[in-house]
Amino acid sequence: MKVLILAAGIGTRINRYLSGKPKCTVDIGGKSLIRYTVEIFKKKGIEEIGVVVGFGQDYIKKELEGLNIKYYYNYFFNVTNSIASAWFAFDFIEEDMLIMNGDVFLEEKLLDDIIKEERSPVLFSDENRKEEADYKFFYKDGILKKYGKELKGKEITGEYIGVAKLKKSFIPKFKKQLKYMIENQEHSVWWENVLYSLVETQDIYIQNIKNKFWAEIDYIEDYERILNFRKFKINYNIEVVKSD
Repeated sequence: MKVLILAAGIGTRINRYLSGKPKCTVDIGGKSLIRYTVEIFKKKGIEEIGVVVGFGQDYIKKELEGLNIKYYYNYFFNVTNSIASAWFAFDFIEEDMLIMNGDVFLEEKLLDDIIKEERSPVLFSDENRKEEADYKFFYKDGILKKYGKELKGKEITGEYIGVAKLKKSFIPKFKKQLKYMIENQEHSVWWENVLYSLVETQDIYIQNIKNKFWAEIDYIEDYERILNFRKFKINYNIEVVKSD
């Protein structure tokens, strides 16, 4: 299995707290989020890891010094979305793939479940978060039916956690659709839109994460949730300093 981590974005919603650094470089208790993520994959025996950088690339590379990483650069990170980042790593996307957003924290037990998942393509969802969810899914019998930030009430089955798993057999179809969308100038959408665009012709599976911890750093409250979880687990006492 290979892992592709997309970490090129600016992170405008939380950027004012980060002193100009990418949000995946935040300290989560003795190490940065991006280093934690890469190290835990390597702990699981996954050595082929690609990271797409853009904004603040030097900060990310510094955090990952000493680790064997294949880097890709999104030259247009300030005017594109994550689909462009996936495009720049086009040649890396092969074999069984786990693709995730670089600002996502996953506890180790959750990562174990993701690695073991056999269905493809599969996105992971938190059914405990619905109304407070940022990006929402509606699925039935484990198959995606609707998606978007605007879903409400009974349309929401769970929140997307920013991770997907694709098996080798699906990769040609994924890359064909990615290429088609980029050629048609659809560079302002998320990489997941490649999957969403196939919903009518392809089963896109959804797996609930079963009460395991994750967080995506979009807001300072997300960061605080990670710190609270890490403090409980490793007894770090970290204070988040908020600016006015």
